Amino acid sequence: MGLVPVPRNAFTSEAPWRSKEANPDLQFLHEMAMRIFSPAPLPEVLKGVVDFVSAVVKCDSCFVYVLEDDVLFLRASKNPRPEAINRLKLKLGQGITGWVASHKKPVSIDQNACGDPRFKLFNQLPEDRFESFLSVPIVSHGRVVGVINLQNRNIYHYDQSEIQIVSTIGLLVGAAVEIVLLKTKTSQLSDQLESRKLVERAKGILQRDLGISEEGAYAALQQESCRRRKTMRDLAEAIIFNEDFKRGLKT
Repeated sequence: MGLVPVPRNAFTSEAPWRSKEANPDLQFLHEMAMRIFSPAPLPEVLKGVVDFVSAVVKCDSCFVYVLEDDVLFLRASKNPRPEAINRLKLKLGQGITGWVASHKKPVSIDQNACGDPRFKLFNQLPEDRFESFLSVPIVSHGRVVGVINLQNRNIYHYDQSEIQIVSTIGLLVGAAVEIVLLKTKTSQLSDQLESRKLVERAKGILQRDLGISEEGAYAALQQESCRRRKTMRDLAEAIIFNEDFKRGLKT
């Protein structure tokens, strides 16, 4: 059995009602759920997942990848490397991690993990030179939204209970990840819609003031955006502000 006791400082919050006789498995699942569904930002939640997995299952490294637009991005790590977090990415099917994401199945390798034909080495992660490897999908409503990887420098056998507990964490965190991704996409779509409205209004102002066509107004916005190295939205907001300012002076 490779599970290790959960240290008291694995999470900052302490539940005063918890008794010493509490079932340790139920205890860690409760704390995991509390951390995952807290209002904390996703990076903080994923860091909590890394800390917790590392506390309950033997590993030298732990990584959490999040699937965004069919690309797996490294979003959290037990051994943070600023140059790799949020930059390291994998396509579906690429490496063991990509295979797990595309097949929705865990992979456990006791030794010589780098010898697996699915393995991919990253120069950004020298700790990739390990012996054992466990990769488990993060799933929400039957869809893969990420992957949790555990690595050991020495030969190590992940038993069924360890695989099951990491899989359970993957199911718990999956819903939280999907909620955040959906909120992000909704926010992006809302921002895009607002930008289009601003650009359309700015185009109308240019058409009226310069006596040009709609196509000409859009081309003028594009050219000025490149020249000033500003976004179309920023330029449109400046044009609209100037228009509103002039109207204010007249009144």
